[in-house]
Amino acid sequence: MGVVGAILGLPLAPVRGVLAVAELIRRQVDAELYHPASVRRELEAVDEARAAGEISPEEEAETQQRVLDRLTASAPRSPERRPNEEER
Repeated sequence: MGVVGAILGLPLAPVRGVLAVAELIRRQVDAELYHPASVRRELEAVDEARAAGEISPEEEAETQQRVLDRLTASAPRSPERRPNEEER
């Protein structure tokens, strides 16, 4: 049955390949989205834009809050993370 299944599954090979690539892209986007260096660059860009007068203080606060919300609400959490004394 293995040979027959392989032959009948050949037409689906491109679909499996596309799904594998899509999963790889999703993992890479998640890693970049939650990487501390990426978040820091984004927050620094907002600070620079505010200092240059390109955005208002309200827009700066909104953008900073969106970045922080993304980190705290959606970020995959590590199971070994324990709250420190200040968080208890």
